[in-house]
Amino acid sequence: MASQTSPSLPPGTVLNNQIRNIAIIAHVDHGKTTLVDSMFRQSGILRENEQLQSCAMDSHDLERERGITILAKNTAVPYGDYKINILDTPGHADFAGEVERVLTMVDGALLVVDAVEGPMPQTRFVLRKALALGLTVVLVINKVDRPAADCPRAVDRVVDLFIELGADEHQLDFPVVYACGLAGTSTLDITDPKQPLENLKPLFETIIEKIPPPVGDKNQPLQLQVSTLDYNDHLRRIVVGRIRRGEIRQGQPVALVERSGKISQHRVNKLFGFQGLKRIDIDRAEAGDIVAVAGIPDVQIGETLCAPGQADALPPIDIEEPTLKMTFSVNNSPLAGNEGKFVTSRQIKDRLWKEVKSNISLRVEEGLTPDSFIVSGRGELHLSILIETMRREGYEFQVSKPEVLTKTIDGTEHEPSEELMLDVPEDNAGACIERLCIRKGELQQMNTQNGRTVLEFKIPSRGLLGFRSDFIRLTRGQGMMTSAFNAFVPWVGDIGSNRNGVIVANEQGEATAYALKNLEDRGVFFIHPKTVVYKGMIVGENNRQQDLVANVTKTKKLTNMRSASAEVLEVLSTPTEVTLEFGLDYINMDELMEVTPKSIRLRKASLI
Repeated sequence: MASQTSPSLPPGTVLNNQIRNIAIIAHVDHGKTTLVDSMFRQSGILRENEQLQSCAMDSHDLERERGITILAKNTAVPYGDYKINILDTPGHADFAGEVERVLTMVDGALLVVDAVEGPMPQTRFVLRKALALGLTVVLVINKVDRPAADCPRAVDRVVDLFIELGADEHQLDFPVVYACGLAGTSTLDITDPKQPLENLKPLFETIIEKIPPPVGDKNQPLQLQVSTLDYNDHLRRIVVGRIRRGEIRQGQPVALVERSGKISQHRVNKLFGFQGLKRIDIDRAEAGDIVAVAGIPDVQIGETLCAPGQADALPPIDIEEPTLKMTFSVNNSPLAGNEGKFVTSRQIKDRLWKEVKSNISLRVEEGLTPDSFIVSGRGELHLSILIETMRREGYEFQVSKPEVLTKTIDGTEHEPSEELMLDVPEDNAGACIERLCIRKGELQQMNTQNGRTVLEFKIPSRGLLGFRSDFIRLTRGQGMMTSAFNAFVPWVGDIGSNRNGVIVANEQGEATAYALKNLEDRGVFFIHPKTVVYKGMIVGENNRQQDLVANVTKTKKLTNMRSASAEVLEVLSTPTEVTLEFGLDYINMDELMEVTPKSIRLRKASLI
């Protein structure tokens, strides 16, 4: 097994050579969680008869349903005499807070890139964070078994990205491993028949050889920075972090240095290490290792645990600011309280403040009224995950349209902009370009190959609000859209909306098939017959720019005369399904989305 050759280090520095701390970073859906699955299988931590669930690290229900990683997670696998601590990170830029705090715990990163797609917008985002922290990067070209895989092109594009991000000579000299995460195979040279894709040994060997061991002297006083928070009904708050120096033992007293500078005394009730997907009880751990500690009740992310009498805080973790905000408020519709378990302003406020304690990218402020709260996050997906999580927990509330957060720089108002990448059928490229130009997008690059066109834009974040549903219609569901925060740019002016007016119900009751059939030529509906509606509820989209007020509860007048067409079966058009993402994209500033555990409804802010 290869040995680690370390660069020159300051006198007195101690390396824990048996540990490697790495993060797996990648764009969404480039296969990092699947690669971790294969590392589990080949590391020997599973029993022969033990079954591993696909994407085992995606333990959250929403992660499995959406096929994305939302929360960064810790695991550890053995390899020979070494212990490899692995942190699986989200690929979506909306969960940047998870990525930023996790990268402070590691010494290196596996950058996973799809052999077909190459680096994408969010690859740039996570790589920029890794390079800024000076991490050693190992490039993993994944999915090399795909028919359209072009490994040399993918590597060249990654090299260009490194140069563009200002990597130094040492960072540019990165090792490359070619892998198929699903099959659990890898090689150091994809063109050499003497090095076939057999197992992940080349990947493990590269990690041990190229990723430096953690630096820290176990004989110095304890210093551990909190990077992640968890909660257990029995143990209460659990903190996860890397031991920078010293050692920690179960039962020992520790001092917590808070962000404000206040120092409080506590005791380690429980100490955990990581092995595979499990936390295991341990008696002690030393500098370089990543551990979980229970017994510190009011700790926050970025604060430092020290030895008593040796309060030496590490610099707090710096997290980029939110870019979007929206208002959460108590549901005041006529149907309020029928479906939710937690409906009061106090319950909603407590839940939001609880989320802030572990979700460091989120900000919560008091709203303009006592029953409203302004919630700021990194993007629509970031906020929609919070809404969906609260909804599943039994909360009922209403939310406004997301708005961008601006800042004043040198006396000029600036707004967030994003890098947008579209992969669309060639025939739809023109319509997408036209629509994005209306939204103040600037086309940066355009490539067409095999009937597909890849478009790269820079566009204000405001220009993307409501675009996703429009994009699905333009490409008939055949396009792929990804974006990542780029920078704050001067305000670009008004951005027009192409959305038509809405159909608003003017009576309360059950919608009838008779009324919907008579109104079908006026637009597209969001409801089925028998849906309960109320005055001011949005039930569809008008064909014209103006809003249309209509009675969708109207019933057919009964007579004793038999109609010639009485036995003819009338079929209604399929209504548009109102999902959480659709609603956030769709509503205007004078509209709200009502969220309950069972329903999602759109409504006017001022009910008629």
